[in-house]
Amino acid sequence: MVQMFFYKHTSHQRQMIFRTGTKWGLGGTCVNVGCIPKKLMHQAALLGTALQDARKYGWKISGEVSHDWCQMAESVQNHVRSLNWGHRVQLQDKKVKYLNLKGRLVDEHTVKGQSRTGKETVLTAKNVVIATGGRPKYPAHVPGAVEHGITSDDLFWLKQSPGKTLVVGASYVALECAGFLTGLGLDTTVMVCSVALRGFDQQMSGLVTDYMESHGTEFVWKCVPERVERLTSGVLRVTWTDSQTGREHKDTYDSVLWAVGRAPETTALGLDQLGVKVNQETGKIIVGADESTSVPNIYAFGDIGESRPELTPTAIKAGKLLARRLAGQSQQLMDYDNVPTTVFTPLEYGCVGLSEEEAERRLGKDGVEVYHAFYRPLEFTVAERDASQCYIKVVCERGGDQKILGLHFTGPNAGEVTQGFAMAVQCGGTYPHLLQTVGIHPTCAEEVVKVNITKRSGLEPTVTGC
Repeated sequence: MVQMFFYKHTSHQRQMIFRTGTKWGLGGTCVNVGCIPKKLMHQAALLGTALQDARKYGWKISGEVSHDWCQMAESVQNHVRSLNWGHRVQLQDKKVKYLNLKGRLVDEHTVKGQSRTGKETVLTAKNVVIATGGRPKYPAHVPGAVEHGITSDDLFWLKQSPGKTLVVGASYVALECAGFLTGLGLDTTVMVCSVALRGFDQQMSGLVTDYMESHGTEFVWKCVPERVERLTSGVLRVTWTDSQTGREHKDTYDSVLWAVGRAPETTALGLDQLGVKVNQETGKIIVGADESTSVPNIYAFGDIGESRPELTPTAIKAGKLLARRLAGQSQQLMDYDNVPTTVFTPLEYGCVGLSEEEAERRLGKDGVEVYHAFYRPLEFTVAERDASQCYIKVVCERGGDQKILGLHFTGPNAGEVTQGFAMAVQCGGTYPHLLQTVGIHPTCAEEVVKVNITKRSGLEPTVTGC
């Protein structure tokens, strides 16, 4: 279905926005099957770890500790529904007309919408804005993948535990799901075709997966699934090949979760008939700096835009700025540089700016200085938790004022830490600025402002003392 929103500006120019909807309520991927349920289930897993730590801190926990998936799922899903309702109320309060229709572009000013009963509605507007987002992909070439597999969209709405789970893929979605499944006590395996967290700093990626492996998640590297079969017992048998040895392997699982990327919801919009240019390989719409497409009066933003970050806050900000430009209130464009993000794996990874690899690609190895440190969160000490993957990396220009190009952090509350430093990077912060900043003691974030060992020096980067 396509949900359409109309907003009448004071200038009386009517703008039209439509995006893909589903059987869930309003809010898109983030609210229904993304950031919100993901973070809540991640929190559920962290609480399980906290229970283990609690004994070292003097808490007396008697009896067996176990997790109830059904109760968690109901609580998370009820919260999502409350957000759905809140969005509907806000639309009404702001005089936005909401139509739950399946839409298709007729021309640059016209959309034809169809209801579930087949009734058609024709809508016209000066500008049409497309923000249909994306959906998880299935590997169509793998027999049984669609019939027997699920995606992250499904996982967050399961009423019952997925049980022993194979997660195929190594994107942030794959690792986040695998991480909280392991944290909830489920037998979880991640099958990786090539590398984990492609597009992220690969040293940081290695720390994340090393931590996950040492804390219960099994990884099957350099392997490709060949088929999925349901046995008479009800379990799923997965056959795969090790690309390095060529050997075939088999194992059984209760669930197979495909996390092999997302596809933009653009195929049913009639873009080809209007001449809207699309990247034929990715299916994403080619957009300009102002979110314009190749057809006047048609705009697109969010996950369906070619070379745009697939991040909810990025899409929200881009959408707000686009609305202001279309209403004649501003000319400000979205700045897609230095967009911060966090991967909510068991050991969280937050970053902003360039990876070390990308910085060296742009400036050359001799043009980049990397400051780094391994540190131990105070919270880990009494609990005697492993901190060997808690790490900070600040990527800077080597010359001049040593402008910060990228900042990377693995550790507790990585998103909260990264958010503050993201502003500094956005404002052109330098390494001297970092050293001039007073840390808040005792926090993990203060370790960022104390980094002073360069990779180039070869010195031991482990923090000692307080």
